[in-house]
Amino acid sequence: QVQLVESGGGLVQAGGSLRLSCAASGRTFSSYAMGWFRQAPGKERELISAINSSGGSRYYPDSVKGRFTISRTDAHNTVYLQMDSLKPEDTAVYYCAAGLSVSHLILGRGSYWGAGTRVTVSS
Repeated sequence: QVQLVESGGGLVQAGGSLRLSCAASGRTFSSYAMGWFRQAPGKERELISAINSSGGSRYYPDSVKGRFTISRTDAHNTVYLQMDSLKPEDTAVYYCAAGLSVSHLILGRGSYWGAGTRVTVSS
């Protein structure tokens, strides 16, 4: 069992930066791929970054590539999402998820989910 708790969301102006954190409990954290999803009002949930269990492979869709960076520290059971050059269209609730692989996360198949943290980007 893995429990995930996100933090770091808030209000930021366009062009600014935020760093989201996802703290995981459970001894098997290091065996999971981790991902960040977001869901804006009226839109479907989308995967915006993922990292495999070893940290050696990352996935980003074109919408955030070059602006967002995912990282993990297994020593602290934490995964981060550094978000730079934020845009109003990045406004959403951001969710952390653990999955069996990056491929599972790309298919939306998270094994465990956090409750989400809200990010609002003002223009």
